[in-house]
Amino acid sequence: MKKFAIIALAVVFAFVMAGNVFADEGALKKECVEKCEAAAKLIKEKGLDAGKAEIGKKDGPFVSPNTYVFLQKMDGTMESHPVNPALIGKNMTDVKDSNGKEFFKEFIKIAKGAGSGWVDYMWPKPGEEKPSQKNSYVLKVDDNCFVGAGYYK
Repeated sequence: MKKFAIIALAVVFAFVMAGNVFADEGALKKECVEKCEAAAKLIKEKGLDAGKAEIGKKDGPFVSPNTYVFLQKMDGTMESHPVNPALIGKNMTDVKDSNGKEFFKEFIKIAKGAGSGWVDYMWPKPGEEKPSQKNSYVLKVDDNCFVGAGYYK
């Protein structure tokens, strides 16, 4: 009987922990969507240059401990990136993750097609070299550009 109680307790604990993980992931997804929507609204209201400037601020409104927004042209050129400014001006179309996935091409396909969506890929966390699993949301701003924000799993 004691063995059964321990197993039952372990199963309950596992479900509680899994629920917390899914709740946290839901909050992360919501934050990514909200930040992208706010960035797109800023660009539409104040113009691309103002959007690039705000999105590029490392301590700005589009950066949090969980995520950051980046801005890209539909041709794959990175327009603004608050965490890795060395990417700005580079065409990212042919960049592949550690599994060979051309995820920037997927970003563009989603932005041009459905207008918004999610892409899973491998990308190093800021300050790290080893890639980690990441899930990013992309949102079309207009026919020329889109914004994106992601979180690490």
